[in-house]
Order: sequence, then structure tokens, then C-alpha cells
Amino acid sequence: MSVQKFIVMLTADFNDGTGAPKFRDIGLSVLAEQSHIEPRVFKEHRKQIGADQIENAQGVIVLTPDVTAASVAKSDSLLVMARFGVGYDSVDVKACTAADVLVTITTGAVDRPVAEAAVGWMIALSHNVCIKDNLVRTGKWDERSKHMGCELRDRTLGVIGLGGIAQKLIELLRGFGMKPPLAFDPFVTEAIAEKLGVRLVSFDELLSQADFVSIHCPFTEKTRGLIGARELALMKPDAYLLNTARGGIVDEDALYTALKNRALAGAALDCFAQEPVTSPHRFGELDNVLLAPHSIAWTNEMFRDIGRAACQVMVDISHGIRPRGVLNPEVFEQAGFRAKWERLRKRN
Repeated sequence: MSVQKFIVMLTADFNDGTGAPKFRDIGLSVLAEQSHIEPRVFKEHRKQIGADQIENAQGVIVLTPDVTAASVAKSDSLLVMARFGVGYDSVDVKACTAADVLVTITTGAVDRPVAEAAVGWMIALSHNVCIKDNLVRTGKWDERSKHMGCELRDRTLGVIGLGGIAQKLIELLRGFGMKPPLAFDPFVTEAIAEKLGVRLVSFDELLSQADFVSIHCPFTEKTRGLIGARELALMKPDAYLLNTARGGIVDEDALYTALKNRALAGAALDCFAQEPVTSPHRFGELDNVLLAPHSIAWTNEMFRDIGRAACQVMVDISHGIRPRGVLNPEVFEQAGFRAKWERLRKRN
């Protein structure tokens, strides 16, 4: 019996306008090793995935488009939506569950690059790198004494969310002579925190004691506007805020005011309430903020590792194996999903 192809669709934004790959390596070698898997690319990029784009695919690897109820409205063959990354606020997980479709993220694949980027930002902020660079570019050498920096030594890191990225950040910072890190995470036990060498504290305590507040929690209705004017007022005036998580967690109006009035030493932002940012952002007016277009951690290694993880999801599903990183494991017990998965096993 001939083996029918397991079709994996990739969203069109992995390629440029000419159809050429944007990125050096997105892990497709994992699929190339499987003769029964056929990768295809959407013909056009849309903000939201259309049901017509999925066709008869069993899996979709999603970079930036939203996944809505309409996306999975015709999911007779579709088994899995694999997010290329760990954020999933762009995916309607409940709708996917109702449509008997798994949703996965690439757990662990982004930990190192995001943590490494955060370390770089901490150093750049505390040493006034951007300001000092501009002094040379504008011939203001003699103003250097006005911009003394500070070391990471003897400073305190506070992480909001103690998942894989925050844990890697803490690990990378161990050689800098910082004080024991603080963490706020209602889902982490004291035993786990102690093992990591972290002190669990209340949200307000973290904000008031940390010299660097780094956000590593998911964006949900509970974390929307988590840090506003009240919370920023709790922070030390010489503290820094870093957001490599999601826009919307921080109230941008409140943060802009705090930075402009020097009520906060500085901030580094990789994400914004409204993306993409296609015109000069107001934060760009300030010299105490570092900005990146939701890509501060983008490296060739990160995209390779994320891609390998997403592609391995497809390989596992195609072989009847439960993959890693599933957000809605209850789908495995749903009759509709089980029927689709069984049909795949029988035809092969």
C-alpha cells in the first residue's frame, strides 16, 4: 500500500515577496528526512489564516498570522496548528479545541536567545550605551561625565514569570555578582524557587526592590495592563524595566510619562500594544529607552531551533506520537480528533 502524504503548510511570511526564504534555516531538514511529509507554503500572506489556505493539510506551522475560529472552520483533515515560537495570544486556542485541532508552541527553543538579549539590554541600559554612542556621533565628547553608568554588580534582578526564559536569564547572570534574584509567579512553588536560588515575593515587593524588572509572563486578560501608573510608581527611580514578552502587559501611556519625567531610569521594549510599528514611535523621542521591532532575540540559531521543534511536532503527529508543547491536551481525548488521527494511521 502506498503511503499518502502528510501535508504541512507554512504561512507565507516565512518567505519574502518573491517567494524566497527570509531566514537561513527554519528547521525544514527535520521534515526532509521524512519521505511521507510534504511541506508547502501559503500562496499569500494574510493577517488571519483563512480556512481556504489550509486546504487538506494535516498541520500548519504559523509565524505571525492570527488563528481564529474561521481559520479552523473546515478542519476535517487538520490535526495541529504549531506556533513558531512560544507566544500564543494570536491563536484562539478555545476555537481550535472546539474544532478538534491541537495547538502547540516550541517550548524551550527561545529560552537562551531571549535571555541573552535581556542580558545585553541590561548592560546597555545601565551603561548608557545609546547615549554615549550619540555623544561621539554628535561631537559632544566633553559631556561624557554627565552620563555615568552603573554595574550589574550588587544590583537585584526581579522577574515577572519564572518560566524557562527567566530561569535561563538568572543562570546567565550568575557571573555578574548580582544579589539573589526575586521572582513573582503565582504558579511556582517555594521548593522550585529555592532550587533555582530565587526568592519568591509579592508583585508589589518585587517592583519596589528590584533594580531591573524583566517581564516574562504570557499576555492574557489577567496580565493585560499588569504594569500601569501605580506599579511604575512603586519602582525605584534608578530602576529599569525590560519587556521581551508581549505588548499590552505594560500601559504604554503610563510608561512614556514615567520615562519622560525621569521617574524611571530607563526601559527596553521589544513589543508594543499595536504591532507592527510602521511610523516613528513616540518612545523614540526619549534617550532612556531602547527599542526593537519584536525581534531583539532573533538569531539564526533561534529560528533553527524553533523550526526544528515545530517540524518535530509534525513528525510526531504523523507517526501517531504525542508531541511536546501542546497547549490543549484535552483534544487527544476528543472523538473528533481521535477519528482524524485514526484515519491517518489507517491510510498509512
